[in-house]
Amino acid sequence: MAKVYIFLADGFEEIEGLTVVDLLRRADIEIRMVSITGNELVRGAHKIQVMADEVFVEGKYLDGDMLVLPGGMPGTNALMAHDGLRDLLMAYQEADKYVGAICAAPSVLGMNGMLRGKKAVCFPGFEDKLLGAIPGETSTVVDGKIITSKGMGTAIDFGLKIIAELKDQETAERLGKGIQYR
Repeated sequence: MAKVYIFLADGFEEIEGLTVVDLLRRADIEIRMVSITGNELVRGAHKIQVMADEVFVEGKYLDGDMLVLPGGMPGTNALMAHDGLRDLLMAYQEADKYVGAICAAPSVLGMNGMLRGKKAVCFPGFEDKLLGAIPGETSTVVDGKIITSKGMGTAIDFGLKIIAELKDQETAERLGKGIQYR
């Protein structure tokens, strides 16, 4: 079974983070919510409090198949400033493991040189932080082991792309068919 870590900071966008957690759990993919704040209780951008599964200092996180970064402000800034997370992201890229980011969070990848020559998308206005990236043309982009998405409204598509990559397309399609938009 694939294992994913999603990193939460105070001010993360709740829909982007929790939609991914929900969809991956429905697909029987293990996903662990990790707080980078030092506390298990993390407060989202819209004051929704979430109890993380663990805090960053408790684990090594090298046993996973993917790392995910939700956007939101000031959560993305906190992710960008976290040295341990930056080192972990680099280790995953070096090991050719998956990394995903949505909304403003692809800027963390871009500012750390992880998007050079890769197609990527982000929330409008953050494109200048996707250093060396090739602008993607869809709302969610997979380029090798990097998955990026534009924002809150694309969180379901982002989660389903992760499922298609880590499990299979059939599971992603089955879960997608059960989602009613209107």
